[in-house]
Amino acid sequence: MKLEVGSILEGKITGITNFGVFVELPGGDTGMVHISEIASSFVKEIRDYVKEGQMVKVKVLNVGEKGKIALSMKQAIQRDERQEKSSKFSSGKNKRSNNNFSLKDNEKKEISSFEDMMSRFKKASDEKMSDLKRATESKRGGFSRRNNGNQSR
Repeated sequence: MKLEVGSILEGKITGITNFGVFVELPGGDTGMVHISEIASSFVKEIRDYVKEGQMVKVKVLNVGEKGKIALSMKQAIQRDERQEKSSKFSSGKNKRSNNNFSLKDNEKKEISSFEDMMSRFKKASDEKMSDLKRATESKRGGFSRRNNGNQSR
């Protein structure tokens, strides 16, 4: 069976290592899912997510010249979720369709421009930095603004 990059397949986990899992694909080929491609969250222990013999959906990322097949479980899952969400909108299961989606007035007020968000972030960041600088200077016994540079000896 010729594997195509980007195709979604179902395979059986045949081995688990500390860096990934090996998956037997239809047609007898074996590919590897790197630990970073198992789940969208940080994976410390692979066995918390999968077990040997488990059937999983994988996306073919790359087929190397030497026959190495790179796979991804998280990209296969994310693609399935996107397809389900888009089918909900197109089938009318959702109350709002893509054509007549509108925000309520209070929802519009909550959404602000990127520039507004950045200015609020910068203001909060500047306040935190000045508080931190004041606290650090007082602990070090450094220059104090209260006595205008006249430090007692």
